[in-house]
Amino acid sequence: MSVPTASEKTEGEMENQMKLPDPMPAAPPDYNSHFVPGPPGEAAPLPTGYPAGLPIGYYSLQQPSTFPLYQPIGTAYPIQYQPGKYPMPNQLAPITWMPGPPPMPNCPPGLEYLAQLDNIHVLQHFEPLEMITHFETNNRYDIKNNANQMVYFVTEDTDDYTRNAYRTLRPFVLRVTDFMGREIMTMQRPFRCTCCCFCCPSARQELEVQCPPGVTIGFVAEHWNLCRAVYSIQNEKKENVMRVRGPCSTYGCGSDSVFEVQSLDGVSNIGNIIRKWNGLLSAMGDADHFDIHFPMDMDVKMKAMIFGACFLIDFMYFERSPPQHSSI
Repeated sequence: MSVPTASEKTEGEMENQMKLPDPMPAAPPDYNSHFVPGPPGEAAPLPTGYPAGLPIGYYSLQQPSTFPLYQPIGTAYPIQYQPGKYPMPNQLAPITWMPGPPPMPNCPPGLEYLAQLDNIHVLQHFEPLEMITHFETNNRYDIKNNANQMVYFVTEDTDDYTRNAYRTLRPFVLRVTDFMGREIMTMQRPFRCTCCCFCCPSARQELEVQCPPGVTIGFVAEHWNLCRAVYSIQNEKKENVMRVRGPCSTYGCGSDSVFEVQSLDGVSNIGNIIRKWNGLLSAMGDADHFDIHFPMDMDVKMKAMIFGACFLIDFMYFERSPPQHSSI
């Protein structure tokens, strides 16, 4: 049986071959868009209480990229959207923030929150990568009230070399931001050499608190003591106002560590800073939990100073650097 040649194929068969559809179209089909752009929105007004613009260190409301977008760690509480917060791709929604109070006279901008509180919680973020890679990262903290509402967000701003070379002795800058991403407070710890005698003033640790950033409101200064942690809380002129007296055993394995805030004569207790024991997480991970108590009617600047003392205590006694393995 002979096979028909191409010239012997019927005209219908040749026509069917020419009309086969292309499995890979050159370009997607055009779609008619139903989007109709609306009128441009009005610019956000400046906050009330700042007739000359935002204070030093405040970010503009027109810069959403400066807002502290982050994923809350270990929270199981209901969350909802708030002004100035936008969800990240891996974030369902931002956590609930404390309602912003109105500006108060003789109160640094941003400290109005503390004027309404007598107790705040400092919750350090747990960083599992530190335990795996042994690489020290910048510390982050959530500051909350008793209703589990966020009051502030604190981030460390230290370069990689300084963090991993000096570890717990590192100098640092902590930036405190509110729900709009405005930096309302800055805390700075300078480097202090610890190789000399502990009673030498140059070896004592110190923390400077600025609110707003660039305006010093006080210092937290360490005092040498043989068996316990002792600090003085000072005003902007470095005059002693209060003192902080820690326990004999500051590491508190299995129990809370209480640092009493007292008057200068030590007679009356004003408040306290309590490092909470969180079981295995406190023993294995670097995720501390502090409770800070102070009188409701206390001067808001002194509340901020007690708040700052908590971070110096954390870095000096409870900061656990990842272990460094020797290459020998």
